[in-house]
Amino acid sequence: MTPDEVLELLRRSDAYRTGHFRLSSGLHSDRYFQCALALQHPEVAERLGAAIAEFFRGKAAKVVVGPALGAVVLAHEVARALGARAIFTERDGGAMTLRRGFRLEEGEPALVVEDVVTTGGSVVEVIDVVRAAGATVAGVGAILQRGVPASLEVALRPLARVEAPAYAESDCPLCASGVPLEKPGSRPAASRECRRA
Repeated sequence: MTPDEVLELLRRSDAYRTGHFRLSSGLHSDRYFQCALALQHPEVAERLGAAIAEFFRGKAAKVVVGPALGAVVLAHEVARALGARAIFTERDGGAMTLRRGFRLEEGEPALVVEDVVTTGGSVVEVIDVVRAAGATVAGVGAILQRGVPASLEVALRPLARVEAPAYAESDCPLCASGVPLEKPGSRPAASRECRRA
């Protein structure tokens, strides 16, 4: 799939939104990508998963790991395309961890996937879980890269990259203009109001 095809798929499924949003990272932006709206359609999820899998076909990943909730379906579809198994991490007391009896084997090659990478914070947490379990990271795949993530120490391969500015709340021009804030992501927000000076 080309980057333009990926973005068109997201637009057609209303997964590409504009407005004023608090991202999972805590940053604010005028664009939000809710990939769950695209992944709810099995045929779209299958196409996106297969496209990511193509980047990593030669890496011999035995398991695909994604953070809950956004990458659960994606991990499953990438794993299906690779003939691997799919598991997910989730937060327990604020820390990313493996639960539900999921395990990684010593030295097992694991592919990490995420729907949207902005700061890369969740991806780094998943990588840490994989390594702490003794497995190795074969790479990181994503539907979208919308920012410049922190160093991941492994190759990040997104299907598409988008320039979508993100602001600290204190520097957000949308807050300064009084544009109503939405928090559609996966982490709870303390408040739906901007704190303006």
